[in-house]
Amino acid sequence: MNEKLEGIFTPTMVPLDQSGEINEAELRRYIDWLIERGVHGLYPNGSTGEFTRFTAEERRRIIEIFCDQTKGRVPILAGAAEANVKETLSACEKYAQFGARAVAIVSPFYYRLSPESVFAYFREIALNSPIDVTLYNIPMFASPIDVPTIKRLSAFPRIIGIKDSSGDLAFMMRMMSAVKPTRPDFVFLTGWEAVLVPMLMVGCNGGTNATSGVVPELTRQVYDLTRVGQWDQAMKLQFRLLELFDAMLLSADFPEGFRAAINLRGFNLGRSRQPLSEIQRIDQTALQHVLQCIMSDFGVVEPPPGGCAPRSGNMSRDKIAQIAQEVVEKLRKQGAF
Repeated sequence: MNEKLEGIFTPTMVPLDQSGEINEAELRRYIDWLIERGVHGLYPNGSTGEFTRFTAEERRRIIEIFCDQTKGRVPILAGAAEANVKETLSACEKYAQFGARAVAIVSPFYYRLSPESVFAYFREIALNSPIDVTLYNIPMFASPIDVPTIKRLSAFPRIIGIKDSSGDLAFMMRMMSAVKPTRPDFVFLTGWEAVLVPMLMVGCNGGTNATSGVVPELTRQVYDLTRVGQWDQAMKLQFRLLELFDAMLLSADFPEGFRAAINLRGFNLGRSRQPLSEIQRIDQTALQHVLQCIMSDFGVVEPPPGGCAPRSGNMSRDKIAQIAQEVVEKLRKQGAF
């Protein structure tokens, strides 16, 4: 498949069993569910997919499962970030064999590198990768890729686009202005759904949006409305989805909020390999109730049994209010008042 990467690509989490190993059956079920609900492509081994918490061998197995289960129904953009060029190219070779459409490669992490070093890193990959490459700019976790470097790298045919997770609309427009005159086929994907509609409006080809792993039908609707120019309707849904996105992102260590929300859609993702303290486990329960209330507004899940407390937009306050309402409801049922 050599089609252009366009639309909503879902950054996918990986279900784990009680032993903390990959739950392959649940993962395959999740893949089918996402495709059935209209996502344009899948993006495993990304930040939402907790790629750093799996071994290199496990990351390869994850991509193999995705390619096998999709059977060409949607393209796979495979995260191929490894600790060095040699391992990254090894991953590229494997993912090409499995049938992935392209790979997304983050710039070197841990060491903060100069733009020239970032260019040299991607140049080496571009000259030797057997599969198309999208740059992955995520400045909060890795060396940033600046506009001049992106323009230089766009000269390599193997580099076909960029996934930018900075959320910076002006930066996206500067990239487009610099690259499109010489590479009109270059793909621009946004990894920050809080600005999905504005990014699509200025010319992005799509996004890698973690919310689509929770409410794929709604994220797809945002994309479709924007593409046909129904800006008002698209923005209304964008603002509604923003509450869900912020709740999942800001109310717990990333990506625990997304795990809790996906479980509400009927999946069992298990526990993260990152241990949680007892306080965090209690907090997760409260978070799940608030997420259930938000998602019930969209009609994708039922409200929690105790009902929903009024939401203020302050997640800490909302979680406390939800717990208080449920305690009162239990006491009422017990005849306390």
